Amino acid sequence: MGRHEKLTTTVSTKGQVILPKELRDLLNWKPGTRLKVERSGNGVLLKSERIFPETKIEDVIGCVGYDGPTISIEEMDAAVMREAKRLDRY
Repeated sequence: MGRHEKLTTTVSTKGQVILPKELRDLLNWKPGTRLKVERSGNGVLLKSERIFPETKIEDVIGCVGYDGPTISIEEMDAAVMREAKRLDRY
């Protein structure tokens, strides 16, 4: 689809609008994609809704519930490597 190519569609008697496949593919809008509809200056604007609400860092810090001593990145890396070797995956 060219950047300025105009695509057209028709509003059905039920008020439904079919978006051209080329546009759906470009935007990766699969069947069931929820769209927000906003009134715009000359028409409407469609935006896909987020599947999950936006996450803020303060909402997830400490969410794993670790209740031990603080360890360094190096100690974490070493523990991951030990486990990978134990599982014979490295």
